[in-house]
Amino acid sequence: MHMQESMGGTMLEYKITVATGTSEYSGTNNYVYATLIGEKGVSERTLLDKPGLDFCRGAVDDYTVKSSVPLGEVLVVRLEKQRYWVEDNWFCRYVCVRPPGGALLTFPCYRWLVGDVGVELREGTAKRHCDDSEPLLLAHRKKELQERQKLYRWQAWESGIPKCIDAKTEKDLPQDVRFDNEKMSDFEGSLHFALLELSLKKLVIHFGKSWCDLDDFKRIFWKLKSPVAEYVMNHWREDWFFGFQFLNGSNPRMIRRCRKIPENFAVSGDMVQGSLGPRTNLSKELKAGNIYLVDYAILEGVPTNVIRNSPQYLCAPLCLLYEHPDQGLIPLAIQLDQTPGLDTPVFLPTDPPLAWLLAKMWVRHSEFQIFQLLSHLLRTHLVVEVICVATLRQLPAVHPIYKLLAPHLRYTLEINCRGRTQLISPEGIFKRVVSTGGKGLLVLSQKEYKVLTYKSLQPDWDFQDRGVTRLRDYFYREDSMMLWDAIYSFVSEMVALYYSGDKEVSQDSELQAWIQDITKEGFHEVSKFGLASELKTRKELITLLAVVLFTCSAQHAATNNGQFDWCAWVPNTPCTMRQPPPTSKDSVTMEMIMDTLPDISQSCVEMAITWHLGRAQPNAIPLGQYTEQHFIEPKALKVIEQFRQELVNIENKIIQRNEGLELKYLYLCPSKIENSITI
Repeated sequence: MHMQESMGGTMLEYKITVATGTSEYSGTNNYVYATLIGEKGVSERTLLDKPGLDFCRGAVDDYTVKSSVPLGEVLVVRLEKQRYWVEDNWFCRYVCVRPPGGALLTFPCYRWLVGDVGVELREGTAKRHCDDSEPLLLAHRKKELQERQKLYRWQAWESGIPKCIDAKTEKDLPQDVRFDNEKMSDFEGSLHFALLELSLKKLVIHFGKSWCDLDDFKRIFWKLKSPVAEYVMNHWREDWFFGFQFLNGSNPRMIRRCRKIPENFAVSGDMVQGSLGPRTNLSKELKAGNIYLVDYAILEGVPTNVIRNSPQYLCAPLCLLYEHPDQGLIPLAIQLDQTPGLDTPVFLPTDPPLAWLLAKMWVRHSEFQIFQLLSHLLRTHLVVEVICVATLRQLPAVHPIYKLLAPHLRYTLEINCRGRTQLISPEGIFKRVVSTGGKGLLVLSQKEYKVLTYKSLQPDWDFQDRGVTRLRDYFYREDSMMLWDAIYSFVSEMVALYYSGDKEVSQDSELQAWIQDITKEGFHEVSKFGLASELKTRKELITLLAVVLFTCSAQHAATNNGQFDWCAWVPNTPCTMRQPPPTSKDSVTMEMIMDTLPDISQSCVEMAITWHLGRAQPNAIPLGQYTEQHFIEPKALKVIEQFRQELVNIENKIIQRNEGLELKYLYLCPSKIENSITI
């Protein structure tokens, strides 16, 4: 035990270590004070100062805090920062305390101290509300949540979609949920580079001017390429490749087995017989389960954009596909409107080649709208934002579920705020170049939100419901299920460490306040969602946590990370169409196709923005890697390490499967999946 004599008698010395953040501008030259609060007393308020510079970026500094009385168990560390000359924000990672003759205690922080402020840190062992009996600690939980609820408020950005954080722009967000400086510089620099440099300044001014022919799109393709994007450019006209994208492109969740042709789809067995082969027919293949349908009915009636006084167009296609024994998944028939009629022909592979090509382009154009606004924005970004806001409002930092979720919610609030101001706002990029820009994107999102279900966010249920468990070469399904099983197992083991039975879940008051906030505030106005506003069992909690982790990591990666690959060759996935769908198969010309596809300016912006959003993020934290150690218990760290090892096994399986494949599917390699939605 270290002691020294003072005027007041014997002073006890507590050794403390303070770790400063590693990102740019994390350090501070302000005054920092520490006070230790124990079950039996309070230490001296101590200025943390030693020769040389304190609290530099990445520093781990040692100090001594004295107390005239034994503190007993150290319950809370109070840190205070005061201005010295100029304000200088500070990011503290953690504080360690070694009491005289005692074991080392860790107090996680991972927070910014902005201005003349103080924070009070709990020791890092995860504890539920019922695990605390000390009045000081119970008061600490309550105060932390009261402060957070003032900072993080719900807002209905628009009616008929999930609620979001109350912030007009990212600048209104608390510093703790903002990008660090490197992330901000990269994001803003990348967006600037994408829009100015990749859009090729000389070409982007050609608003309204069409390309002359399809090869002209190569004029913007040379600036940035990817192996998949080059493959797309060379194979995008081929029917097997068109079918492949429903399985492994950026929107792999739409295809479903078709047992009966919809009444509003005017396709007959005779029409498609030539694609099926001599020994079978449509009726047989429907019964055998080899016919699939992609139906874009949700696009019907969605208002379309007007760009610089020029109307843009949408349609709501039906696309019938066949799992051919030799050729893979191939399209059989396309109808570009939900209502059959003389002006709504059924396009077939046997039609004039340009007519069939244009029909496929219209389907791919529909894909762009659905994957960007529904599969990507609504079903990952906005769904996870609800969890993020509720977690910050209802779970204190010491709660095991907060510790589990925190790394998976990093940067989501800021990227969503930026999306609302830069991408989908009335003056945003969607309004400039996308056919659903403006009012359409909101109407489309509201239509999907009405039918959004909690079950559809669970991949095991989703694949069964769509009848696609047998589809060959559905790499998205194979990889998703491996990841879902690993995540579910990881979450199960973590929950089991802190909840021994169902009763402990149902009696956790903070957990119940969290689920109430999620269902009654976040997912308001959605009667069919199907998530109960009470957690009664461990299984219900585990499933919800697995859905959150899967959605913000694997599902987001599946819809986001390939968008440059599939959209860089603009004719493969056009962001808008400038002429209405064809009403006759014989009238389609190359001039008509070029007048329909995005113009030179729109093509440049589509290529630039999908590169900016889909590229690998330079400071990404891969799934299962935690740079902030919220859990300190060895039993929890062991479960995390097992999860990481399982992700390595999955990575190896995915790489092994891709060996020898001409077109590789790597979006769900764990090393390429981020822990959270950061872009």
